[in-house]
Amino acid sequence: MTIFALGVNHKTASVALREQVAFSLEQLHQALPALRVQAGVDEAVILSTCNRTELYCYGEASADLLIGWLAGYHGIAIEQLRSHVYSYQDEQAMQHLMRVASGLDSLVLGEPQIFGQVKQAYQFAKDQASVGGVLERLFQHSFKVAKTVRSETSVGANAVSVAYAAVNLARQIFAEMKQATVLLVGAGDTAELVAQHLREHGVKRLFVANRTLERAQSVASKFNGQAHTLAELPELLPQADVVISSTASTLPIIGKGMVETALKQRRWQPMLLIDLAVPRDIEAQVNDLNDAYLYTVDDLQGIISDNMRSREQAAAEAQQIISSQVGEFNAWLRSLDHVDLLRDYRQRAEALAQDQLVRAQQQLAAGKLAEDVLHELTQRLTNKFLHAPTRLIRAAGAQGDYATLAVFKQLNTDDQ
Repeated sequence: MTIFALGVNHKTASVALREQVAFSLEQLHQALPALRVQAGVDEAVILSTCNRTELYCYGEASADLLIGWLAGYHGIAIEQLRSHVYSYQDEQAMQHLMRVASGLDSLVLGEPQIFGQVKQAYQFAKDQASVGGVLERLFQHSFKVAKTVRSETSVGANAVSVAYAAVNLARQIFAEMKQATVLLVGAGDTAELVAQHLREHGVKRLFVANRTLERAQSVASKFNGQAHTLAELPELLPQADVVISSTASTLPIIGKGMVETALKQRRWQPMLLIDLAVPRDIEAQVNDLNDAYLYTVDDLQGIISDNMRSREQAAAEAQQIISSQVGEFNAWLRSLDHVDLLRDYRQRAEALAQDQLVRAQQQLAAGKLAEDVLHELTQRLTNKFLHAPTRLIRAAGAQGDYATLAVFKQLNTDDQ
């Protein structure tokens, strides 16, 4: 029996190919059962994000079978897919999943979103009764490893995207971001990502100003902000503690004079301006003003480069954690050898029976009625043998662990 990890990601396949093999939530409802019925696939989890599609399987299937199934399901040629697929088995598969869950295999090193996506994929498979004892344990172990990596290394501690770096910079200057008023100039993808980070840090007052009001409304509505046009900038700037601009304008749209007027109306309360646009949205001369602090995308790139180096150093520490945890999981997997399990189980049962027999013999020697001794012996043996299974069944029921419950159901059926 083998653990497989097979898939494509941002390193091995183009966006176009990743789109072709991605699974929507609706597709997963049909795809996961279809994968489970393939010969040799005893357990399965499908992970599908914008940057990767991966199959995690346990059984006696082959990599060729899994590639063929993935290609066939999406209606693409096997040869078109084969050169872009990676495949890992057993220890390498374990290590790969732990790296993915920890953010070490992501487009942005250490990004945290993938952890939640892996958990969702596992939970979906569990709800579909598609994971059993091995993948259940492997994914749970991988979640523990990912949390250890986060807590014991700084792999995800520093900003490595322009949007995130901009918000982190604002947080350093305005300790209470919840009280700050933020103005986003532009409503593209970068602005939307900035707004997402701002919401995560509790910003409640957000203005979005854009060339077209419709697009400003589209972004503002997602984050409880207010939509405005660029023509309203002179009225908005005096209210803003933080201005983050990212338009596609070929000329500056915020000049020194506009900012100076805003500062006067603010009675010279400090204003942070972050220009993420190339060409610039904000005139460089704004930096000459007292109480106006202007940062450009180049300033942030320096921060990002330093942070990326820090993450790479932390990634080496994380890899050491993962390597040791792979060994720990592999040791557990080896302990599942059916011969050893059967021997240990029989030895434990025989030891329990022997203990109760000795107790019964002592009671008979003391003159207790044989009928009472036999009745008590039967009760004690029953309680001893059923204690662990009863505890497991109750725990499985409370957790909705249908795979474990199904095993006990089969045992009851076999006994009849």
